[in-house]
Amino acid sequence: MDSMIVAAAQALAAGDVLGALKRVALRDDAPALALRGIAMAQLGDLVRAKTLLKSATRAFGPREAVARARCIVAQAEIALVSRDLGWPEKALETARAVLERHGDNINAAHARNLQIRRLLLVGHLDEAERLLAKLDPSPLPAAARASHELAVAGIAIRRLRIERARAALRRAAEAAGKAGIPALAVEVGDAARVLDVPAARLVARGSERLLSLDEVEALLSSGALVVDACRNVVRGGGEIISLARRPVLFTLARALAEAAPADVPRALLLCRAFRARHADESHRARLRVEVGRLRAALEPLAGIDATARGFALKPRLGRDVVVLAPPVEVENAPLLALLSDGESWSSSALSIALATSPRTVQRVLDMLAAAGMVQSVGNGRARRWMMPPVVGFPTTLLLPGPLPSD
Repeated sequence: MDSMIVAAAQALAAGDVLGALKRVALRDDAPALALRGIAMAQLGDLVRAKTLLKSATRAFGPREAVARARCIVAQAEIALVSRDLGWPEKALETARAVLERHGDNINAAHARNLQIRRLLLVGHLDEAERLLAKLDPSPLPAAARASHELAVAGIAIRRLRIERARAALRRAAEAAGKAGIPALAVEVGDAARVLDVPAARLVARGSERLLSLDEVEALLSSGALVVDACRNVVRGGGEIISLARRPVLFTLARALAEAAPADVPRALLLCRAFRARHADESHRARLRVEVGRLRAALEPLAGIDATARGFALKPRLGRDVVVLAPPVEVENAPLLALLSDGESWSSSALSIALATSPRTVQRVLDMLAAAGMVQSVGNGRARRWMMPPVVGFPTTLLLPGPLPSD
C-alpha cells in the first residue's frame, strides 16, 4: 500500500475527512475508492458512499479477502446509519469471520459492534448481550472503545440498569476524548442526556409527576403494583402479567389503577373501554365479561371487587397501586419514538423494528404525514421518513424490546 493511501487512512481514523479526500479524490484504484466511500459516509452523502464502497468491493481481487471484508463492514455501517435494517446480516457475519481469521481484530470487533447495535435497534436485547459478552474491548483503539461503551450503555438503558449505563457513558466519554473525534464526543453527549430527561409519568391517587429513568428503575423494584402503560403490562413483586395483546383488559386495568383505592363507575369504564356514550344492556353485559377476564388475569397480583356503582382494584399484600405512563401520550407513540432519534428511516426498517406488517406501517406514516407529524424524503424505494426532535418526547420506554424481567 502506498504512502498516500496510508496517510489518507490515518487522516480518516483521526476524523480529518477533508484531509483524507485531498489525498485520494482523483484516484480510482480499489483502496482509494474504499477510502473515498468511507469519507463520503462521514460527510453524510450515504448514497455516494454506498456506490463507492460497492465499486471498491468489486475492484479488490479474490486474493484481497481482508480488504473486501473491510468494505462489506463499511457498507453495513452505512446501512445501519441509514436505518436499512434489511441489509443482509449473513454478509456482515461472514466478513467479521474473515477479518478475525486473518488477525484484523480491530475491524472484526467493529463488525461485532455493528451487529450489536442492529440488534439493539430491533429490540433483541438477549442476543445483543450474548454477542457483547464475546467482545473484549481492551485491545481496541479509543474510538472503537467509545463505540463499544455506547452499545453497553444502550443495552443497560433499555434494561433500566441506570447506574451501569452511567458508568458505561463515562467510559465512552473518556475514550471519545482520547480519540479526539468531535462527532463521537457529540454522540456520547447526546446519549448521556437521555438519562436526565423525563422518561415517564407517575399517576397515583389523582396526582401526577414526571419521573427520570432512575426513578422508573426504583419504582419497578419497589414492589408496588404498577400498571405500565408504556409496555401494557401489570407488574408487582417481580411478577409481570402482559396485557399487550388484550387492549380492552389493559384499558380497564389502567382506569381502575388510576382511581385506586376508590372504585370506578360503570359508565366511565364503558366509555373508556368501549367508547360507549349511550350504554345499553349489551354493553353492560360485555363489561361484566371483560371484568371477569381481567379478574382472572390479575388474580396473582390483585382482585377486583364489585361495588354499588362500579368496580374497585384491590392489590394483594397491601401494595400501593400506581400507573406508569409516557410523559406525552400520542397515538402511534412507538413509531414516533423510533423516528425521534433524528435519523431517516425507511418504512421497511420501521416494520422490522416494530414487528408490524409493512402495509400497516405505511398507512400509519401516511396518516402522520397528513397531520404534519412526520415528513418524507425521496421517492419510491429510496423514500425515507423522519421527524424533527420533540423536546421531552418519550423514547426509551417505548422502544421495541423488553424491560427488566419481561
